[in-house]
Amino acid sequence: MSGQGGSAAPALVSLLLLLWHRAAAIEVPLDPKIQQDLKQPPTITKQSVKDYIVDPRDNIIIECEGKGNPVPAFSWRRNGKFFNIAKDPRVTMRKRSGTLEIGFRSGGRPEDYEGEYQCFATNDFGTALSNKILLRVSKAPLWPKEVLEPEVVTEGSSLVLPCNPPPGLPPPITFWMDSLMNPIPQDERVSTGLNGDLYFSNVLVQDAQTDYSCNARFLFTHTIQQKNPITLRVQTTEPFNDTSHNASDPWGGRKVAESTPTFLSPSGTESAKMVLRDEQLQLECIAAGLPTPTIKWFKKGGELPLRKVKFEKYNKVLRIVNVSEEDAGEYVCMAINHIGSIRHSIFVQVKAAPYWLDKPTDLVLAPDENGRLVCRANGNPKPNIQWLHNGLPIEMAMPSTNRQVLGDTILFRSVQIGSTAVYQCNASNEHGYLLANAFVSVLDMPPRMLGPKNQLIKVIKNKRTFLDCPFFGSPLPELRWFKNGQGSGLDGGQYRAYINGTLEIKRALAEDEGTYTCVASNILGKAENQVRLEVKDRTRIVGAPEHQTSIRGSTARFVCQVNSDPSLPITVTWTKDDKPIHLGWRLKKDGESLTIPNVNEGDEGLYTCTVASEIDQDSASARLTVLEEASLHPSVSSALPPDRPDPPMDLDLSDPAARSVRLTWIPGNDHRSPITEFLVQFEEDRWEPGRWQDLASFPGELNSVILQLAPFVNYQFRVIAINSVGQSQPSRPSPRYKTSGAAPDAIPRGLRGWGSKKDNMEISWEPLLDLERNGPNLHYHVWWRRKDSGEPWSNVTTADSKHVVQSTDTYVPYEIKIQARNEFGSGPESNVITGYSGEDKPTEAPADLRVSRVDSTKANIHWKPVNLSSVQGEFKEYRLYYWRESSLVPGLSFSKEKKTKGFYSTVAEPSAILSDLVPFSKYKMFMVVANNRYEGPPSNTVEITTKEGVPDAPRFFKISLRSLDTISLEWDKPVEPNGILIGYQLKYHTVNGSRLGRPQLETFLPNVTDFAMRLSGRSTRYKFFLSALTQVGAGESIAEELPHFANEEDFTEAPLLVEVTDASLATAFTPTPPPLAPLPPTTIAPTTISTPAATTPTTVPTTTTEAATEATTTTTPAVLVTTKRPGQTVLVVPGLEIWNLTVEPNSNSAIVSWRHSFPASSSEFVIEFTLDSDKTVTNVPVKQSPITVTDLIAGATYHLRVYSHELNGITSKNFTFKTKPAYIDQVDIATQGWFIGLMCAIALIILILLIVCFIKRSRGGKYPGGGYVTAIAKYLVRDKKDLPLDPVDQKDQDGSFDYQSH
Repeated sequence: MSGQGGSAAPALVSLLLLLWHRAAAIEVPLDPKIQQDLKQPPTITKQSVKDYIVDPRDNIIIECEGKGNPVPAFSWRRNGKFFNIAKDPRVTMRKRSGTLEIGFRSGGRPEDYEGEYQCFATNDFGTALSNKILLRVSKAPLWPKEVLEPEVVTEGSSLVLPCNPPPGLPPPITFWMDSLMNPIPQDERVSTGLNGDLYFSNVLVQDAQTDYSCNARFLFTHTIQQKNPITLRVQTTEPFNDTSHNASDPWGGRKVAESTPTFLSPSGTESAKMVLRDEQLQLECIAAGLPTPTIKWFKKGGELPLRKVKFEKYNKVLRIVNVSEEDAGEYVCMAINHIGSIRHSIFVQVKAAPYWLDKPTDLVLAPDENGRLVCRANGNPKPNIQWLHNGLPIEMAMPSTNRQVLGDTILFRSVQIGSTAVYQCNASNEHGYLLANAFVSVLDMPPRMLGPKNQLIKVIKNKRTFLDCPFFGSPLPELRWFKNGQGSGLDGGQYRAYINGTLEIKRALAEDEGTYTCVASNILGKAENQVRLEVKDRTRIVGAPEHQTSIRGSTARFVCQVNSDPSLPITVTWTKDDKPIHLGWRLKKDGESLTIPNVNEGDEGLYTCTVASEIDQDSASARLTVLEEASLHPSVSSALPPDRPDPPMDLDLSDPAARSVRLTWIPGNDHRSPITEFLVQFEEDRWEPGRWQDLASFPGELNSVILQLAPFVNYQFRVIAINSVGQSQPSRPSPRYKTSGAAPDAIPRGLRGWGSKKDNMEISWEPLLDLERNGPNLHYHVWWRRKDSGEPWSNVTTADSKHVVQSTDTYVPYEIKIQARNEFGSGPESNVITGYSGEDKPTEAPADLRVSRVDSTKANIHWKPVNLSSVQGEFKEYRLYYWRESSLVPGLSFSKEKKTKGFYSTVAEPSAILSDLVPFSKYKMFMVVANNRYEGPPSNTVEITTKEGVPDAPRFFKISLRSLDTISLEWDKPVEPNGILIGYQLKYHTVNGSRLGRPQLETFLPNVTDFAMRLSGRSTRYKFFLSALTQVGAGESIAEELPHFANEEDFTEAPLLVEVTDASLATAFTPTPPPLAPLPPTTIAPTTISTPAATTPTTVPTTTTEAATEATTTTTPAVLVTTKRPGQTVLVVPGLEIWNLTVEPNSNSAIVSWRHSFPASSSEFVIEFTLDSDKTVTNVPVKQSPITVTDLIAGATYHLRVYSHELNGITSKNFTFKTKPAYIDQVDIATQGWFIGLMCAIALIILILLIVCFIKRSRGGKYPGGGYVTAIAKYLVRDKKDLPLDPVDQKDQDGSFDYQSH
């Protein structure tokens, strides 16, 4: 019997753990109010380290901090016994803390307080423990006094000078110096061992020229103690001559006997060393011999992990940091000189103190919930797991039917308020221990709202919006959203409710404004909060500032036209080159414009206009270029705009290295816009010849850079310059540069193991990229072994990107790793991943499928689970198949299509809710269990009948204008009545702007589907709401608004058609441009629009398509209005229009601009040009206004319109314009020879007249016409006087001058 029970127990434990679902523990928010009211067991938050060494000169502080509600009380045990703090005057405990302070001002020895301490934090709900803290006092003993005799040694022989420092706590750091405090030089011949001794591989005569003293530095006391110096005497066979000594011949020409290597440390041919996981491994080999031997290291059966290994002290010490189990094995050190060699083997064994695999965490549960604590640790040897309950072994705790201990797991079933406690898990082996506290807190709390009350949220129209409603309660409350306090919960369509309380509105529209209420409820009560949502128009720049080029001294002005929501205040700010502009006496901002008078070179730059509201912003930039005055440079007749830079030139390669090269180039002309960036591209001729790829980008001020390259690639490079206008053409390619090969650096990505059949496992990975190969003959080395089996690795080498392991058991885990290799060597190994062999069909079916409660759209289902071992693969879900067998509504047609719904559950008694059922119907269902590949056999079939519900909306709702004062309303019955229809109800209001009149109600029998209504006035507008009725109540209503017809006398009938479709947003237009000729009437599918209300009559195409997009709740229909004119229809799309079309024609181009009310996401347009002479039509697709259209005919007449690319029935008015005549090169008269000759002749005549005038005047004579000549002379002189200069020109700080005029 005992044998049977022993074998069955592990199987039972495994079965229980498989069936036990990890509880979704309640997450307690960090809200201060919740934390203040929340009763919580104690938790240790801070404690001293386990091995605690203190300085004897300071007071001793042993830390222990904790928290809990109520605040915990603290107590201590010392060496396993209660430590009575009150009886020791030297020991005090800090207030509201467990930290101990031990002072020695009044005497006492710190050594008296050495021992093992443990802190206990206790309140009404349990006890938490600290680690056991081993307190020791630091010691720095003196070196024993001794008389050291001189060391006598023969030249060329080895020598070891012992250090033997006094044992300190912690151990001291040793080093060697002479009596003058000079460090002893160390090299391959002389070095300090790990034990502090000084080793000489061979002794030279000059070693006796100094003495040797070992020093010990104690870290805690910050003291250095020096051992008595040792004197060295070296005996020689031949006299030593100092003058003949040099570095290349340390023996000074004398003959000294050479010797083969021998080991000074360690001794013998082999030794052993044990090291703990994650610690540091140091292996040492010091050899004697003449000449001085060199040390080499190897690892038998594998390669040294070069990424972790460091060689120190001239290869005498091998150090591995963060040791892991893979570092165990036999390490061999070899000492070599030209006389011989010697080996020593060190067998390294890696043990491990316990380390966490799954550390237990705090568990907060509601009453009657299930949960578990898991404590998994590993180590070498395997650690022992012990559970404690409030600090005592769990075996001593009161027995509980709600708790079951299964090895490293504690299961809790149907917990109650009294189940709250603190549990400790202790994992220990001979190398150490781990201790973790985890409390189980059973909490019941009514729902609470955590966010601010009555919050106002402002969002931009058409933006994705989230309304937050953080809440808390235990059990976890159910949260529902309502709008304006009406209707059922918001979830579906354009709304999505998240479990954390957030409501997503996928696209906020004007009709989404209102007050949203979130209600959280559980069995203890409910709480609610409100959020007010306001939807605003987007802030945007409709007239962006334009690039300007100004003459020095003139005035520049940037204009930034803004369109924004009138209820949002906006601010307009300007920056220059991304830095704020300091407005003052010169730079002025006036509303939406920036004025820069008297511009100079310092004003050049990129000016950015940023307009911001409290919820969004927009920005646009323009560049200002400043030119010299025209009078100083007559050849500059106009301002030239900036342009793309010229390509860089003269690419040169230098400083070649294995994986880098220097690239240098000469920048091209920047064309009045500084180069901000250089883009370096490369092309290689091995993998993708002819394809240029981006390599790196560099700042515009550099023209010589180091390029980091990949091995085994034949490169050539080119450079592209970039400024604010755009990119230059690429430069000419550089000479080719080929890098040498190397072992792979990369690890193959995407490593996974999965089964394509039940008895195999496919190991696959992504092959290395071409530039990651680093050399020829790339292949992959793959290892695998069954997980936790301890069996050796299997491996294979392949050039493919997968390998299939055959003959595996069904669905067992494997450890897998991979490494890339080429002709130059091996790359790094990947981390070990876990893969699984193939799955098979489940063998069991869920049992006892039943239904406990059914309403109109939901049913509670229950079943008995399968044994998870029968799934024969990864348990994915229980899959329910259900279908509508019949409808209780007579004569209703419906689909019997089978539907599925999956449920993931591993609890002992699973249940779920099946929703989205059609009311008043019979359903059948069965269940299977599924893994990733297969389904198991079906369960029993269950039949249910759903209750009657409210009906769907009527199939359509149509309003027709019969006469000027009568309308006709028509509708059809719902697609799904969800019960027996008893009639229809029609609610309607008069509409005056945003105000609704008093509601009126009409009801109709179920066989009535039309209604004629007389209007109270031709200018009265109505809004109608129609819904169907069953015994349960009114169903979903369908709304329509009767518009005000401005010209009723032109209409005979204006049909308004609304159809209920699965998608509320449909497009009823083709991308073909609409003809301007009249068209026959066409039925247009409904279109959802979310823009400002406006109505634009346009023509529509004869072909219509319907494209469904994301569902929304409000449908604004496209309206077809039939006019009295035969065969003509007008499409009215509320809210969208194109207007203010303007054209600025030139000879061969035209600047076209317009305004529109489309959202940014839909603003794609087509410009249609019709040449008047031959009616040729040209279409130009564009995205923004304004746009410059080229390739026009000079002097030609065009007819132009702009229409929407997506909604091409929306178009502007036609605009007719004529391009300017062809430009004829004007002859500059100032450069013609005849004009220059004429001007010279006139100047010569005037000069002669002036000379004659002065001669006559000097002789006192008179001359005819003198007044005329004098007048000419005065005018010329006055013309020169109009340009005076100050005696001293005003000079700016940057070296430029400002010339002033008076």
